[in-house]
Amino acid sequence: MARFEITILGCGSATPTLRHDPTSQVANVHDNLYMIDCGELTQVQMRRRKICFNRLRHVFISHLHGDHCFGLPGLISTFGLLGRRGELVIHGPQMLEEFINPVLSLFCKDMTYSVRLNLFDPQQHALVMEDAAVQVYSIPLKHRVPTCGYLIVEKTGGSHLIREMADFYQIPLKMRAEIKQGADYVTPEGEIIPNSRLTCPADPPLRYAFCSDTAFSPEIIPWIEGVDCLYHEATFMDKDLSLAQATLHSTARQAAEIALRAQVKQLVIGHYSARYEDIKPLLSEAQAVFPGTMAADEGMVVRVNKATV
Repeated sequence: MARFEITILGCGSATPTLRHDPTSQVANVHDNLYMIDCGELTQVQMRRRKICFNRLRHVFISHLHGDHCFGLPGLISTFGLLGRRGELVIHGPQMLEEFINPVLSLFCKDMTYSVRLNLFDPQQHALVMEDAAVQVYSIPLKHRVPTCGYLIVEKTGGSHLIREMADFYQIPLKMRAEIKQGADYVTPEGEIIPNSRLTCPADPPLRYAFCSDTAFSPEIIPWIEGVDCLYHEATFMDKDLSLAQATLHSTARQAAEIALRAQVKQLVIGHYSARYEDIKPLLSEAQAVFPGTMAADEGMVVRVNKATV
């Protein structure tokens, strides 16, 4: 079972190329799937990576630029053709309603499942969604339209029951869940065994931050500080800084600077401009500032863990 991993489905920018597809990725947390952005060709990449369509319950859209949402109508339609039954929840800025509602009314009238929109202010840092596996928060970003990133925080549950102690005291199975949540154990003879002797602390929660599209924005650092993995756009090289500033995007060096200041464990750069035939110079530029940098590529699986840089 996957504890926490990210599959990159697309890491290009606005113009699709033969090298990279528009933005999309799927987070797998304890075998629960969450999609972030849905550019063109997303569902094709899902088939290539053998990602089960029906296991996807939530889609998070960062902003209403086509390279981050034009794959949604096709994905919604395909779910209907596959006879989906479970609800699909699409989270995103208020403008999302203007885009999706006409699609639903024109092309998806008789679907076998329901689509629910969870709309919010992308310029506020807030809890967007919570289920048994994760909490997802919005991260306000700086771009040409209202845009947010997402912080996914793993839920780790209670403490771990020490197997040797459980066997030694012959703790019944029906009582073990309570002990994991902090209860002491009372033996049949009436002896109280303190919880601290029976358990060890739960694993620290893993955290993943997605920040695309955005201009260089140190304001996000308090929200992403110390995350185990940061995906940050690196649309341009530093020699094209004027273009980055004009379009409210970031350079690879700026992405690395954010990672360095935020003391993240790992940095993944993406959202490359189509002008670059080779992304190695972008990676080198970022690694010169933050050595623990990887360059995203379609099909890459990033395992989020507690490894330090």
